[in-house]
Amino acid sequence: MGQDAGLVLLGALRADIASHRRALLDHPIYDRVDSLPRLRAFMRHHVFAVWDFMCLAKRLQRDLTSLDVLWLPPRAPRLARFINTVILAEESDLDERGEPMSHVEMYLAAMQEVGAPLGEFQRFLERLGAGASVEEALTVARAPACARSFVEDTLRTVEQGTTLEVLASFLFGREDPIPCMFARFLPCWQGSRSAPRFTHYVRRHIEVDSNEHGPAAERAILWLAGADEHAWRSATLAARNALQSRLALWNALHRDLLLVPGTRLVSPAGSEEEHRGEDRHAQKEPVVDEARWVPRQIARPTALSPAEG
Repeated sequence: MGQDAGLVLLGALRADIASHRRALLDHPIYDRVDSLPRLRAFMRHHVFAVWDFMCLAKRLQRDLTSLDVLWLPPRAPRLARFINTVILAEESDLDERGEPMSHVEMYLAAMQEVGAPLGEFQRFLERLGAGASVEEALTVARAPACARSFVEDTLRTVEQGTTLEVLASFLFGREDPIPCMFARFLPCWQGSRSAPRFTHYVRRHIEVDSNEHGPAAERAILWLAGADEHAWRSATLAARNALQSRLALWNALHRDLLLVPGTRLVSPAGSEEEHRGEDRHAQKEPVVDEARWVPRQIARPTALSPAEG
């Protein structure tokens, strides 16, 4: 009975955020990232969202596992396994050469490959490493304003939200929509010889988030919230806020990209000489696929109870 009620409440949450999710997936930004100059500008901003994803994941790992030197068994081993699996992939995945690397480092390597500016984010990490607060590090690094606002929204959830609210932000603001968002970038770049590391990063997220992390996070939120209507209301608000924050980032970034010159490449599978010419003239443009998102069926999870944890 409780499991069935949880599935109903999950469906109600998805219905509540459907318009926000649709607005995110139908956003014109995916069609705008269609040249090397625009990809560089996009990555300069987006790298901060790649980083703060890890803050959500690490907060969940702190809450769902035992990170103290004096170890204690986790309250819910299945939830511990869920988040540890996420951390394993995000913090030490295999790059395109089979070498262990975090997804942030993969993204930085992709930025370097296409010539995207690294200075702001590197200064940000350096200040954090020196003990500065996130606010100070963002200021000293002169992070782009829209990226700063997005990080501040995320960190507010990380620092002030309940475990359930953080998980809802993580699932409905990241793991659930990211495969659909990134799928809209991939047709534009998969034939390009100029950004293979970006393509690998995008493909890897589509694979692990849609097949592993997303479904596992959905089972986790069903376990945490159960049939508690108040809990689902909190989760709904957190999910809605996460999507609105992403939309604000996309809107601001899209406005910035409109100012970046670049001409769309008709065929992404052009010759090597064509690709070199595109880079030289800062005009590399594959075509974005306008595939639409189809809502997934709400899968009935494997029975879980706190006692089974």
